[in-house]
Amino acid sequence: MSDLHYDVTGNGPVLLVLPGGAGHPMGLGPLTEHLAPHFTVVTYDPLGLAHGHLGDPVADQAVPDWSEGAHRVLAEVAADGEPTYVFGTSAGGIAALDLLARHPDRLRHVVAHEPPCVTLLPDGERLRAELIEQLDGGHRDSGEPTPFSVFLAHVLRPFTAYRPPAALPRHTLAAGIDSRGQLLHRTAEFTAEYTGAAFAEFPGGHLGTLEHPAPFAARLRETLLTTGPAPSAE
Repeated sequence: MSDLHYDVTGNGPVLLVLPGGAGHPMGLGPLTEHLAPHFTVVTYDPLGLAHGHLGDPVADQAVPDWSEGAHRVLAEVAADGEPTYVFGTSAGGIAALDLLARHPDRLRHVVAHEPPCVTLLPDGERLRAELIEQLDGGHRDSGEPTPFSVFLAHVLRPFTAYRPPAALPRHTLAAGIDSRGQLLHRTAEFTAEYTGAAFAEFPGGHLGTLEHPAPFAARLRETLLTTGPAPSAE
C-alpha cells in the first residue's frame, strides 16, 4: 500500500497543489472546485492529516521530504512523464521551489505563493526569529494535535530556514495584494529577484486561497497558462 496521500479531481493538464501549514488541505475545496474545470487538480497531503493520520506522532519535517514525496505523487498521477504544473502556498510554496530545483524537467511552471524564505532577506535571521516568536510565542499545545500545532512544532523552524537556489527556471513568485507592506510580501518580491522569477500579486493576503477562492483560482490559471511552452519530457 502506498504511503502517499493525495486527492484528485477535475480534467485537463495536471496541477499539483501543495497546501501551507502542515500540508493539511483543509479549506481548499472551493479553490479546487474552481480549478477543476481546467486542470486535473492533485492535492498533496504530505503527513496524511486529512487521510486519517491527524493525531498520529509527527517528527520534525524536512523540505526535501515534502518535495520528494511530491515527486513520487507526480510519478503516480503523470506516469507518462508529461511535465506538470505546480502551485504551493506558504510552507507548500517552499516545497514547490525545492521540487523545481530537484526535478525541473518534470514541471511546466511553478507558482509559489508567499513562501516564508525569510533568511534570504538581508536581515533575514532576525526576521525569522521574530516571525517564529510571533507565531509560536505563547502557544502551548494541549490535548489532541491540530494541523496548526503540528505546523508550529514540526514545520515552522526547518521550513523558514530554507534557501532556494539562486537561479531556477519557469516559476512565478506570488504575494497577496492585501499583504503589501508585510514581511511575506517583501519576502516574495526578494525571492523572485533572487531566483530569477516573475512576480505577481494575487487576490487577498496570506490566506487568499481560502478567503477568495474564485478570483484566486482565476489569477492562478491565468499565471500558469500564460508562461510559454512546456519543456520536452525525456
